Amino acid sequence: MADLKIEGLNKRYGSVSVLRDIDLTIEHGEFVVFVGPSGCGKSTLLRMICGLDDVTSGQLMLANEVINDVPSSKRGIAMVFQSYALYPHMSVADNMGYALKLAKTPKDEIESRVRNAAEILQIVPLLERKPRQLSGGQRQRVAIGRAIVREPDVFLFDEPLSNLDAALRVDMRMEFARLKDRLGTTMIYVTHDQVEAMTLADKIVVMHDGRIEQVGSPISLYNNPVNRFVAGFIGSPKMNFLAARFTDGAVAFQSGHLHMPHASARLTEIGIRPEHLRVGDDGEGVVQGRLVATEHLGSDTFAMVEVADSERPVMVRIPGERRIPHGSSLSLTFDAANVHMFDAEGTALPNETRRADAA
Repeated sequence: MADLKIEGLNKRYGSVSVLRDIDLTIEHGEFVVFVGPSGCGKSTLLRMICGLDDVTSGQLMLANEVINDVPSSKRGIAMVFQSYALYPHMSVADNMGYALKLAKTPKDEIESRVRNAAEILQIVPLLERKPRQLSGGQRQRVAIGRAIVREPDVFLFDEPLSNLDAALRVDMRMEFARLKDRLGTTMIYVTHDQVEAMTLADKIVVMHDGRIEQVGSPISLYNNPVNRFVAGFIGSPKMNFLAARFTDGAVAFQSGHLHMPHASARLTEIGIRPEHLRVGDDGEGVVQGRLVATEHLGSDTFAMVEVADSERPVMVRIPGERRIPHGSSLSLTFDAANVHMFDAEGTALPNETRRADAA
């Protein structure tokens, strides 16, 4: 089985450290997504796995063999780039089979592999067309097909949907989900879009400033972030953060308090997701605020409420359609079991109330 193991991996360009002490195991058949803000090192890590960038220190192992010095063409890894990079003068079939042709693969085998990949991607009718005759989504399928025909042990995808419009991105996400099920091959996918990560991943790797912050399933990261960065990055809309302190058995805010006798004295901030907030009667909630804007999406209404304890408006998800005059005074209520607590360094603190409810 072609497990990929990364141990103590570092990457430096001169005195600039881009990746620091990366340790990660990706099991055969997993769909793993690297997420993080621009410049966090996720694409650099992908290029090092592929062999396009050298390793400064540490080890890359595929199927228990060190591949640090193995040429990219010999690693059994295929990469799909953000740019489609198709040859404009070649047909779709020739683009997909070109790497096999360079490897002097027999013609009938090339045709068989191209046909098989085209059937998987549902682009058989496009095989004789040129890239200029294709839509953006069709070109992306051709680029993926070019990787499939190589029959690699690992597929790498570097932000493959970033050049597509919003509607097509949704369609292509579903295509990737189907591809994962049909091929059963290890896939590593880089994106800054955490919605893509939550939709596609078996396992998410959250990166920040060249380090791995947390690794886990989408739901485990959503429900149990290890620090403030992961809590704020995973989830759409983002988690709300409120300055707070623990006193007299309660979490205290400027305009209210929440009974939490087991909260930590190290608490400096709490996080609460938009779907866990409720709009109550004026003066009766945990914190008080003023409505500054709303987003009406039909299925949900998102209210942005200015509160004294947050540097930015708090986002509240209200099911269905609800009209609230801008400028209205609102009370926001939430349960102790849904609170995420953080200390001054941004480290997550245990919420005993949530654990008790889970039990």
